[in-house]
Amino acid sequence: MAKGQDNLIQLKNKETGEVYWTSKNKKLVTRKIELKKYSKKLRKHITFKETKK
Repeated sequence: MAKGQDNLIQLKNKETGEVYWTSKNKKLVTRKIELKKYSKKLRKHITFKETKK
């Protein structure tokens, strides 16, 4: 397994079903992440929330 693969988390938007992959330091950040990312389908920035893989 490549270095950092275990830190990958999935960010998903419920409206569009779009997915972004990012990493997170699980030792420092214990809560679920919410990030504003660009949606290609809606053509604007929307909130993506952390989901299970």
